[in-house]
Amino acid sequence: MHDTSAILLQLFIVFVAAQVGSELAQRLRLPGVVGEIAAGCLVGPSLLGWVHGSEALDVLAEIGVVLLLFSVGLETRLDDLKRVGRAAFLVGVLGVVVPFALGSVWAHDAGYDWNKSLFLAAAFVATSAGITARVLQDLGALQRVESRVILGAAVIDDILAMLLLGVVTALQAGGSLHLGSLAVVLLEAVGFVAVIGWVGTRVARRSSHWLDKPRHPLSPLTVVLALCLGLAFLSTEFGLAAIIGAFLAGMIASETSQRETLEHQTQPLLALLTPFFFVITGTKVKLDLLGSTDALLMLGVVTAIALVSKLVGGFLGALSLGRRGALIVGVGMIPRGEVGVVIASLGLGAGVFSEKTYAVIVAMSLLTAMVTPPVLAVLLRRTPAA
Repeated sequence: MHDTSAILLQLFIVFVAAQVGSELAQRLRLPGVVGEIAAGCLVGPSLLGWVHGSEALDVLAEIGVVLLLFSVGLETRLDDLKRVGRAAFLVGVLGVVVPFALGSVWAHDAGYDWNKSLFLAAAFVATSAGITARVLQDLGALQRVESRVILGAAVIDDILAMLLLGVVTALQAGGSLHLGSLAVVLLEAVGFVAVIGWVGTRVARRSSHWLDKPRHPLSPLTVVLALCLGLAFLSTEFGLAAIIGAFLAGMIASETSQRETLEHQTQPLLALLTPFFFVITGTKVKLDLLGSTDALLMLGVVTAIALVSKLVGGFLGALSLGRRGALIVGVGMIPRGEVGVVIASLGLGAGVFSEKTYAVIVAMSLLTAMVTPPVLAVLLRRTPAA
């Protein structure tokens, strides 16, 4: 009974903190997600200490971001992504290559051997689609060309980041790389995304009338939510992030005749669960490990590399949209969020780097997540949609 009470209290604190943080941020003309992450830093272990990590909170946070990407998929159609396929591919590839190259060179110059440098550089690579997707959704900008490029690139980015992490992990463990095995993993990941995206959307177009058969008004929602959870699970089985499967499920549901109804019915779920993801992300920062001058200097350098490398990679890949559109895409690809935190945790567990370096990587991930939304919001408001 005591454990239940403690968990409920934590849920209450996180939810209220999210609402207060979001409201204050919006009053300051900042995206609500910035306030939610800042609220997490405030109530987390580093400051007030009201919220501590727990499995229950982590599960809710994961469900929240899964539902967020599902709702983004609901507003994205396969045909729309096809039109920006070339730009999305270039952004995804350059958005991995440039940060990885700059990150590994910096880490080696900082004194790490090449194996550890490559592992550390992997934390610079993967974009957090959840952060950018929330901003685009809040601004009603998901139908813009730049948004489609960002979402398409995020899928490619995740596949490449997964392969890269496999490579650096094998090198760090002293194992040998098997190109054949990597090729199989790549084909499985690409095949999963292509088959689910292509076949699923076509089946949905032809068979969406089945969602009208059940008599309960929420039956279509429960069916597509089951699809969302199922594809999120399958996505992890193929080595991809769960949000990729959720995004694909949303794209499939967007082809049905009930699309607008589903968008309306998912809003209460999003209002309840997505704030947990952003607040919990904020609680993971450890400010006490960043108190020294060396740590702050390292944080400044690492964050600058993270910002510039993704911006350059995304900008160069999206030049076909014009300079202004390319700048929006570059900024949209900057957030690292939970992805950088996960890689930092793996590196700490494997003894690749110290707790101070771990804290710096986590803080960098959170800083990029907090810097991006206001800049992206300003650029989108000042740039007319193509």
